[in-house]
Amino acid sequence: MPTCFPARLVVFAALVLPLGAGPALAHFQEIIPSADVLPEGGTVNIDMVFTHPVEGGPVMEMKKPAKVGVLAGGTTTDLLGQISEKPVDGKSAWTLAYELKEPGAAIFYVEPQPYWEPSEGKYIVHYSKVIVDSYASGEGWDELVGLPVEIQPLTRPTGLWTGNLFSGVVLKGGKPVPFAEVEVEFINDGTVTPPNDAFVTQVIKADANGTFTYAMPRAGWWGFAALLDGDTPMTSPEGKEVPVEDGALIWVKATDMSAGNNMGAGK
Repeated sequence: MPTCFPARLVVFAALVLPLGAGPALAHFQEIIPSADVLPEGGTVNIDMVFTHPVEGGPVMEMKKPAKVGVLAGGTTTDLLGQISEKPVDGKSAWTLAYELKEPGAAIFYVEPQPYWEPSEGKYIVHYSKVIVDSYASGEGWDELVGLPVEIQPLTRPTGLWTGNLFSGVVLKGGKPVPFAEVEVEFINDGTVTPPNDAFVTQVIKADANGTFTYAMPRAGWWGFAALLDGDTPMTSPEGKEVPVEDGALIWVKATDMSAGNNMGAGK
């Protein structure tokens, strides 16, 4: 015979179980250019938003970044003074326009201010970067910015077809991180509905040399986030010592192999 439970227990379970259902949404610091390749150089627009890409939100408040810059031709340029606020869904986000006059890779990067995530009891700092190839040069794309945590691409991250493999090495303090966990999401334009939560964030592990590989199955911007434990704890708003999540992020665009494709297209 089936077991009967008191009605109050059934109601209690119905109320409580959904609260723990499903994994927490993955946070991704976006730094997305208007194009990954500028065949004739020119101006590129860079948007910076802290959000959940596949879910299309919610967007999180992004205070003015601690650092924004570009590495091009071996020279690093501070761009913090050139950014302007561009709210998204009522939350602070940022943008800038930058002219690329010379051939070669321009590596744009952002270091956001620490974000307090009360549900996880930790601060989050995602050091994010993206590469824009000026004049389709194919040069300089594997240079390192020198961020505390960083992904060095082993695959040229520009001019990639949908289905191409992307490989990179997770670095902390300039050294590979063995078996680092890497979360992967794409910027959903609303045309893809994941069957369930397991499909929202893909998860892969780097090998013993800190190297990971992933095939991008759909056109668009893909974010690779290696989440590492920070070395120095911070103080929470309640005055407690809490851990810090240092994220090494890189954004890569995949383009469909179709006739008449505009290779300079952005998002």
